[in-house]
This record gives sequence, structure tokens and C-alpha cells, in this order.
Amino acid sequence: MKFLLFVCLFVSSLFALHVKVINDEVGNGKTALVKLAKEKNIAYKRVDFEGKKIKIFQNPLNENEYYALIPVSYYEKPAHKPVKIVYIQNGIKKYKYFTLKIKNAKYTKETIHVSDSKVNPQSEKVKKRIAKEYKEAMKIYHTVTNKSYLHSDFIFPVQSKITSAFGTARVYNGSLKGYHSGTDFRAKIGTPIVASNEGKVVLVKKRFYSGGTVIIDHGEGIYTCYFHMSEFSVKKNQFVQKGELLGLSGKSGRVTGPHLHFSARINGVQVDPLQLIALLNNNLILKK
Repeated sequence: MKFLLFVCLFVSSLFALHVKVINDEVGNGKTALVKLAKEKNIAYKRVDFEGKKIKIFQNPLNENEYYALIPVSYYEKPAHKPVKIVYIQNGIKKYKYFTLKIKNAKYTKETIHVSDSKVNPQSEKVKKRIAKEYKEAMKIYHTVTNKSYLHSDFIFPVQSKITSAFGTARVYNGSLKGYHSGTDFRAKIGTPIVASNEGKVVLVKKRFYSGGTVIIDHGEGIYTCYFHMSEFSVKKNQFVQKGELLGLSGKSGRVTGPHLHFSARINGVQVDPLQLIALLNNNLILKK
């Protein structure tokens, strides 16, 4: 009898927590959103998923709501994955669990022909450069700024046709080299590229693979990236407004022609930028 009473009390306290999982079914390479209501005597700590500890933040435009973004790796296989919410209630650490269903996003495949030097570089100097640039970028992406720079909804960095979607398997010169890590927009050389939202510019650099690169930190683990640019109009550590000119499009780096590669990272994980934007714009009340 005492055991049943304990179970009832435990379940009651568990479901007293107001949690809303916006998309509990999510494809690989996509992002899930969890919203938590502000409640008396409850302090949200984190969300645990696949060994990662994901911070919970207050909605930047709703003081009565908290949220967490759960990025799902492109390489995740279809499965039901447990998610744990850690919180403190009246000084006691508690947990709430739910299941995230990972689906196969069924990405397509495309073949691309570029210079062999861009597919399998042999120069030790180039290899060292690539490794250094990768390490530099990963350090940025895994840095979570504990504040949000967002005040309104996201926009696209350029208004043009999408020529290659996120997640497409890439076969370079007959060799499979992973997947397309962003969304490509048609943009002839010299097309103005603007910031998708407010934030801090954390990288402005010409890189081996991504060419002219700008990365913006929007705060709270959200980053957007702009690749293959020909000219820069911003500098590192500069704060930019949504729609502010970042520079001009180009065909630098590993490309077959001029375009803008637009990508996003959440807590260090590469995710579909357009799905992320739609998720944030439609569910975090970022519109004014």
C-alpha cells in the first residue's frame, strides 16, 4: 500500500511539470524543440540526450517560458531515443523522461565534379591548414553563449532559388564524401548576402573548403554560417542586425560554380538550417 502511494505521488509530481515537445518525431539531421512552462519552485537545469548535456534557456521573447533545442545528428539511425529533463523542485533534483522518435529523413544523392586537389589534397601544408581550420570551427560551434541576441524571426540570407538541399549525399568525382551540410542558394558572384538574424560575428575568414566564410553566433548555442563568399563587409567580433550586409557571394573554396552555402549548428551539431528556422519562427514566438 505504501509502495502504491509512493508511485502515485511520484507519477503525480512527474506529470505536474508542464512540458511540450513540439516535434517528438524528427528526422536525422533535424532539430527537436522542447518548451517548458515557468513554474513556481522549479529551476530547470538541462536536457540529456545521447550523452550530451543540453542547456535550457528562457525564451528570449516570453518570460514565462523556457526551451531547449535538441539537435539530431545526420548519422542517427531510426530508433526511439530516451530524453531526460533535469530540474530542481523545492531543492530536490528530479527528472522527467520522454521518447524522441528518430525517423529516416530519406535524403537524396548527387554527383559533383570538382578539381581533384579539392577532393583529396596531397600537400602536407594543405592538410595542416584543413585540420587547423576544422579545429578552429569546432571550438566555435561547441561554445554556448549564455544569452540570446534574438529579438525577431529569422530570414533567408538571400532571396533566390535553392539549388541543393541539406542532407544530400555528396559523391565527389565518383567518391562518396559525406553529405551536404547546408542549403545552397543560387547567387551569381557579387550578390549581397545578409545576416539571417541578429548576432555576433565570430569568424570572418577565407578557408580551404568553405572559401570566404562568415559565422554568426546568435546566442544559446545557435549558429548560422555563410560560405563561398567573394567579399566581406563585416569583421570578427562585430555585432550585426538581421538583414545587415555580410558581404558578397562568390565561388571560393570547393565549389562547381558561384552560390551561397547556408548552414546552421546547434550545440555543435550540424542541422538542416531551413527546418531550424521554421521551427524557431513558428514555435518560439520570435515574430514581432
